[in-house]
Amino acid sequence: MPAGLIALALGGFGIGLTEFVIAGLLPEVAADFHVDAAAAGWLISGYALAVAVGAIGLTAAVTRLPRKGVLLGLMVLFIAGNAVSAVAPDYATMLTGRVLAALCHGAFFGIGSVVAANLVDPARRARAIAIMFTGLTAANVLGVPFGTLLGQQLGWRSTFWAITAIGVLALIGLALLVPRDAGRADSAADHGLRGELRAFRSGQLWLSLTATVLGFGGMFGAFTYIAYTLTGLSGFPAAAVPWLLILFGLGLFAGNAVGGRFADRSVDGTLLVVLAVLAAILVAFALLAALPVAAVIALVLMGAFGFATVPGLQLRVLRSAEDAPTLASGANIAAFNVGNALGAWLGGLAIAAGLGFASPLWVGAAMTLGAFAVIAAAAAALNPRFRSGRQRSTLAPVSNGRPTIRG
Repeated sequence: MPAGLIALALGGFGIGLTEFVIAGLLPEVAADFHVDAAAAGWLISGYALAVAVGAIGLTAAVTRLPRKGVLLGLMVLFIAGNAVSAVAPDYATMLTGRVLAALCHGAFFGIGSVVAANLVDPARRARAIAIMFTGLTAANVLGVPFGTLLGQQLGWRSTFWAITAIGVLALIGLALLVPRDAGRADSAADHGLRGELRAFRSGQLWLSLTATVLGFGGMFGAFTYIAYTLTGLSGFPAAAVPWLLILFGLGLFAGNAVGGRFADRSVDGTLLVVLAVLAAILVAFALLAALPVAAVIALVLMGAFGFATVPGLQLRVLRSAEDAPTLASGANIAAFNVGNALGAWLGGLAIAAGLGFASPLWVGAAMTLGAFAVIAAAAAALNPRFRSGRQRSTLAPVSNGRPTIRG
């Protein structure tokens, strides 16, 4: 495994902590700044919106720059944002720090996916992307519980200082471990932003982005209200929810690794199987949520199959974008966040309509089936003989001796 992937994963770990740990610290932050829960919630939703903006806008602004240098700059922005949050004297400054850190999120994972894919042989690209996203899953499994505990014991600011320190370590790792050639932009950079925008003429790219919104949004929409499902339907006490979420995080970790391995064999074949099984799991969860043991099993499987889609969805976008993958990769990170917001919104509407705490699971299943239909249509258009389960990608050499991804 190239050492540069470890540095990318460490950066992903820090970014994952920044995104998720705030949820466990909101009461302390709100009390410190004397704001209500609704205002404190903007520290989460505002972050998500900034991720989407940065994933496209910031990525578009740096298309001509060497990718390694861009990753280093993004990590500096990440460090600055968390340091601002750690010393924030008021709510407005805290929100500013959150937005600064969020701007680097989408661009880091978008550009990092391209760099990770070009660090390895073509047959291992999805696994390389999965390794980078392992940092994100590890943040859920280990970082968030311990980050919340640290904040509760030593004050919420200590958590953001710890994240800032992780950012410094990631910056050093990126500088030392990511090869200079891996940071060299491919031939698309010669055309700048216009060359990157040409990739969006591809119908396959738009189908891939749509599948990301629906597929990941289906899982995340169900997960958004999972605490209500576990306590209101499954009968678990509120104190058990954090431990159950660790089990969910273990599912994410396993699904990410296995999904990357199988996506290297067949992107569309893997996505079709995973999405079909995920939809079935969500339906079973909705039907069996009142049974505690069944609910725990379904929770773990939901995490595993939900995140097993991520390497395949990201690799499919890279292939669909041919020789200009950077902006498209960032757009897919934005699509993940749009899916998160859409799934959460639709799940909330279902609960508000009086359909109960199982309704977000049904909404998630419907969205997942929509993603399955989109991938099936995209695969059929790309290769009418897709039923054989085989899909090929073409590769074009670049100046650093490694092939870039083409559709």
